[in-house]
Amino acid sequence: MKAAVVPGAEPGSGSVLLSVSSSLNARRAPKRYSTGLTVAELKCKLELVVGSPASCMELELYSAEDELLGRLDCDEALLGSYPVCDGCRVHVIDRSGARIGEYEDVSQVEKYEMPESDYDKRPESLRSFLRQRQWGRYDAEAAQRRAQEQRQRRDQEAALAAALPLGSRCLVRVPGQPCRRGTIMYVGQTDFKPGYWVGVRYDEPLGKHDGSMGSRRYFECQPKYGAFVKPQSVTPGDFPEEDYGLEDEL
Repeated sequence: MKAAVVPGAEPGSGSVLLSVSSSLNARRAPKRYSTGLTVAELKCKLELVVGSPASCMELELYSAEDELLGRLDCDEALLGSYPVCDGCRVHVIDRSGARIGEYEDVSQVEKYEMPESDYDKRPESLRSFLRQRQWGRYDAEAAQRRAQEQRQRRDQEAALAAALPLGSRCLVRVPGQPCRRGTIMYVGQTDFKPGYWVGVRYDEPLGKHDGSMGSRRYFECQPKYGAFVKPQSVTPGDFPEEDYGLEDEL
């Protein structure tokens, strides 16, 4: 079915808002085109929208109510010579043999990866920008300060850990959590996180494990009674187990 060509139509300077669809995907893209374009010129512009080669396109024209008006099969005819108006749809049928969704699968697109040595030489790159201004990782003084601060924190943490005797009673204060009493069962470095950690056996089942993390056991306790906290959260002292009066209840 051919779309009717309006007799004696002139190019004019008007434009029309069309909805563009394709046989290769389910999306519709609103686009405005000049009515002075030829069908051949329209196909070239549609290449950028649907990805199909212009030479492999067949165009169908639909009304705003999605009623088929016919085919745009005369490459020399003007778009404005067909009964187009705002809201009409141009449907592109791809005859190139492409699969549905092929032009949307970016994993099939060959990508260029610049070697690190070439990128390092580019004067307009972000890396060059940061290097010239000595920002970020290229700020040597800031990097030294961060390293020194890390060493200080590590030394402070080690000193706090050394002051926590194994087997002593303690009070654990973790920000955002209630205070908990327990017994210090482990002090030192661990396999699961860097730094110094204190393994505590709580008096109540308020912990997260039984003293083991991963494949390593650090201390013994019942399930849900064990926890690891940072040394600064632990205060050793005379903290006897609290009596909740459970034996007085009948």
